[in-house]
Formats: sequence, C-alpha cells, structure tokens
Amino acid sequence: MSKKILLVSASIGSGHIQAANAVRDELNRISPATNVAVVDFLDQEISLGHLIKETYLKMLDVLPNAYDFLYRKSQKSQPGTSVKNVTALIMKRKMVKLLYEYHPDMLVFTHPFPCCAAAYLRRTGQLSLPMAAVMTDFSFHPMWLHKEINAYFVANNEIQHALHDNGIAKDRIFITGIPISPKFTQTPPNNRTKDRSLPVILIMGGGLGLGAIEEAVISLQSTKTQVKIIVVAGNNAKLRDRLLTLRNTSCNPLTVMGYTERINELMANASLLITKPGALTCSEALAQELPLLLLSPLPGQEEDNANFLTQQGVALRISPARTLASLVDELLSKPHILDDMRSKAHDLSKPAAANHIALCLSASIHNRTAIFPAS
Repeated sequence: MSKKILLVSASIGSGHIQAANAVRDELNRISPATNVAVVDFLDQEISLGHLIKETYLKMLDVLPNAYDFLYRKSQKSQPGTSVKNVTALIMKRKMVKLLYEYHPDMLVFTHPFPCCAAAYLRRTGQLSLPMAAVMTDFSFHPMWLHKEINAYFVANNEIQHALHDNGIAKDRIFITGIPISPKFTQTPPNNRTKDRSLPVILIMGGGLGLGAIEEAVISLQSTKTQVKIIVVAGNNAKLRDRLLTLRNTSCNPLTVMGYTERINELMANASLLITKPGALTCSEALAQELPLLLLSPLPGQEEDNANFLTQQGVALRISPARTLASLVDELLSKPHILDDMRSKAHDLSKPAAANHIALCLSASIHNRTAIFPAS
C-alpha cells in the first residue's frame, strides 16, 4: 500500500499554500508511488477558517499597530505558553477531522496554526505520526516551536540557531531555504541591459494584492529614465481597476495584470522588483537574482523579513524621505550597485529548496530513522 503524506497549509496570503504546492510537486516527481495531498487548514471548516482569515486581514488594514503588538508579544512567549495553547485548543478538532479524512502516514506543515494543533494532539497522546515543519519566513517565531515536531526545514542559519537555542536538536533542523516552484530554476535571468529599449520595473503585492502599489506607480511617473512598468495586482480586482485608469495618462508604458502563473518569466525579464517583503515572493526573486525594493512591510513577519533582506544586501527599503522615482533613477544609473545586489542574491538564494525537502521526506517516510531522529 502506498504511503500518504499530508501537507497542511493555510490560505493567509498565497505564500504558505504555494510553498506546500512546491513540495508536493517535487514529491510527485521523485516519488510517484507516494500519495501526496495539500490541504488548506482554514478552508476545512468554512465559518471558522473564513473568520480567522478575515480577522487577520482586517487587523492589518485597520489596526496594524495592534497586530504588530500581538505579534511581538507572541514572539516573547515561552514554549507551551498561552498563544500556542489557545491556537491548539481552537484548532485541534479541525486537525482530528483531517486525520480521519486522509489517514496520512506523515504530516508536513507550512503554517504554524495546524502545526500548533498537531503538536498538541501528539503531546496529549492522540497522535503518533512523524511530523515536519517547513518554515516559510526568513526569521524565527516561537509559534513554530514544538518539541513534538520531528524535523524542521528552515531558510537560514539564523533560524537554525534560534531553534537550537530553544531546545531543538541540530540533527532535526535542515537549512534548505524556502520552497519555491522549479519554474524559477528553469527560467534563467535574461540579459537585463542588452537588446531591450527600456528597463523593466516589476511591481507586485502578493497574491492578495496588498501593499502600496498604486502609490508606487504614481511615483514612477516622475522618473528621469524612461522605464516600462509591469504591475501584478494579484486577486485584488479593485486595485487592478484603479491601476487601469492610470494607464492612459502614464508617462511610462504601464502593463497591469491580475493573478498570473507567469511570475517566473516576468522576474526573468525585470531589472528591479518592487514588492512587499513576503518570504516566498522574495525567495523567487532571489532565485532570479533580481534586486528588491521593499514597500512598507506589513507588521510582524514581513517587517522581520525586510530587516533580514536589507541586512543581506539584496534589498533596499523605500524610504518616505526619498521618492521612489529618484531611487530607481539612481540604481539604473549605477549598474555596479545592481550587479552587487544580484551577486548577493545569487549567494543567498536556495532555489532547490523544494527538491531538498522532498528528498528528505521521501526517504523518511520509507525509513523514518534515516532522516528523522527518534522522538
């Protein structure tokens, strides 16, 4: 009988689901006999899942400082304290429902909510399956920290050190990077300076179309260097409609797109990416050696991601004290700066993360002790 791996994610934004899909696709490729499924944890019970997602987005929109306070407070929580316990108690029934529905041989998480619930079930003797966590940010957060998790797949050394400092053995922690689609390794960056009349500025706001995208497009109207602007508005139809009204009066050629599967091609042809610092989008950009200009980050994870990426020299923050247009003009006039950012992106990127994770999972489901230490 074939083994079953259940990847459990959550559709808050698009990055967590995309990371799970990337791992699934690699598992299907290297281990076709294994039954692999991706489940959106917040869609399993429509009322609660919808409420959680809408509350999260509303807080970011209306009360960003309150969300930031809660995020920072939960960062200071010690293992086993209130935030994780409350999350587990609220969501344990959903996890039990998934277990009965799918009967998996292994659980893999790309979001901390289901991870909390499953760790609670194991801690209370209701679950004995091997479990792995795929952390989808560039920084550590204690919501992911559970001694019941057999293996962690993380973005960088900093997260490995944080997990180890909090009691997780190093042989349970694999520095793989954040899993992205293999499309980003199969689409090499094009020559961004030759055979093109205008440099391309790509603007993205994530799958939900969040971020100060409209303001960025307006600011780019005053560039001294003529550029081609391509905006991906995601699933935000209102934003897309507003941007389309700007197209006729734009001083620079402007293309507006909704959700697209061609992000790899767009990145391969761009000179700069203007985006919010979602970890998956930024990991895709790193794989394409694409310099990043970061819009104001959402509170919490994105703020930490922005700090990490700027410290690594692959990104610059867009400062209120300076116009975006002047920053773009400077970068395009000083190609050595962009070359340095591309070189650092190349060194930082881990485009084969999904393959690395899939190989570990495939090996461990057939021989648990080969990869996962004993619990």
